[in-house]
Amino acid sequence: MIKRSIKSQAALEFLTTYGWAFLVILIMIGTLAYFGILSPSKVLPNRCNFGSEVQCLDYRIDATGNTFRLRLKNNVGEPVSISAITLASEGATSYSCTLTTPAALPYTFATGIPVDFIWGTCNSAVAGFVASEKGKVLVTITYNSISSGTNYAKQVKGEIYSTAI
Repeated sequence: MIKRSIKSQAALEFLTTYGWAFLVILIMIGTLAYFGILSPSKVLPNRCNFGSEVQCLDYRIDATGNTFRLRLKNNVGEPVSISAITLASEGATSYSCTLTTPAALPYTFATGIPVDFIWGTCNSAVAGFVASEKGKVLVTITYNSISSGTNYAKQVKGEIYSTAI
């Protein structure tokens, strides 16, 4: 008679049992991810982050009206001249908008007073912004101190991560 090893049979049964359990767990995780339950963008809060020079007070990404609004406050401690504000989306495509308020740049940004910056005719759909979905807008503000002049330009970068309306 051939004597079989009981240890190898127990090892095979152990691997088979836990292999099936592992497969079931992977299928459950895949199903939850497919239906969007594990989507981290639904869990993350809305936020607006800038450098210490500029304080972000409020923001709004309007995907249906193709507008973008941003309320900022100058924390530099002295009036500055904003020479350029550029917007970009996190995706591969660009987010281009026309600044409507204030009407023209350079703009003298007084210290401590909140100012609304409004962009219109944005390409929200091309940039990937969909109503009720989260999106990220990257903002770069180029400014200089009025007392120093345009030769001493600085930049402050910020990002707005919010649900588009």
